[in-house]
Amino acid sequence: MADVEFSHVDIRYPGADSPTVPDLNLSIGDGEFLVLVGPSGCGKSTILRSLAGLEPTSAGEITIGGRDVTGVEPGDRDIAMVFQDYALYPHMSVRENMGFALSIAKRPKSEINERVQRAADLLDLGDYLDRKPKDLSGGQRQRVAMGRAIVREPQVFLMDEPLSNLDAKLRVQTRAQIVKLQHDLGVTTVYVTHDQVEAMTMGDRVAVLKDGKLQQVDTPQKLYNEPVNAFVAGFIGSPAMNLLDLPAGADVLEGLGVRRPDGVNGALLVGVRPEHLVVNDADTGLRGTVSLVEELGADSNVYAETAAGQVTAKSQAAAQDLPTIGGSISVTLSDSARVHFFDAVSGQRVS
Repeated sequence: MADVEFSHVDIRYPGADSPTVPDLNLSIGDGEFLVLVGPSGCGKSTILRSLAGLEPTSAGEITIGGRDVTGVEPGDRDIAMVFQDYALYPHMSVRENMGFALSIAKRPKSEINERVQRAADLLDLGDYLDRKPKDLSGGQRQRVAMGRAIVREPQVFLMDEPLSNLDAKLRVQTRAQIVKLQHDLGVTTVYVTHDQVEAMTMGDRVAVLKDGKLQQVDTPQKLYNEPVNAFVAGFIGSPAMNLLDLPAGADVLEGLGVRRPDGVNGALLVGVRPEHLVVNDADTGLRGTVSLVEELGADSNVYAETAAGQVTAKSQAAAQDLPTIGGSISVTLSDSARVHFFDAVSGQRVS
């Protein structure tokens, strides 16, 4: 049993006027893969480090498997952490790096060898056990760092942006390996990233943070389909959701034909995802001037300036049929049921 609980936790840096992370309440289930995501400086790594015991808390309680670890030393929390920079010992072999924590704990040599071999087999590192880190690729070094965590057989894995040093192709491959590995091992895992695509493809649930505060903790599909506020709506999804102005007193967003919800009178933000807009050159729809076209192969992102604000739409037109920068386009809704409304002042979702 290795559920994790943050209960009314404050994390305050010395000399700060207010907590970096105030009144954090978060429950992580046994065996769950939870991703903490948000922009730089939002507090996600601070939360991870507090769970590891590397950052002190100024209020509240942290429990692992029902045990209060708030004031417990990092080495006594039964966690294993994988860092962004791998943190491998350059003078040691892969085998020695992976078994180092067990050697320090004075485990029998036969047990160390067995655990290291088992982790190496899981991570496809069997042929590299006698190499030094300098003789490995970035992806292989990252797997060694993960292997070092696995051999400890902890209650909780903590991963702090472990893929950020890898190239795009290797990042995709490695994140799939991490998800499979976590599923096979069934170990509770807390994973930090600033990449929302990474978060959405890896987590059982995703916790979105802004300025040290949880905005929404939900499954990837719920975050995508039912964002609780304009920040989550704009952060989750690539490209970001369009947030268009509907002033107080205006009943319809001209061009798209979107009507405001009954009984809601104030200024609104109308949220429409780029994939739910259709680009054409007709006279109907929301008219705009193209400011950028991103060609991605199978489809393209078209950015345009309109009277309601900047709009991004996805287009599957062939390259020769795409609009040009400075040209005029019209966008229409492909599905009127996929429209979201947010209060323009508070940013909160409006039913």
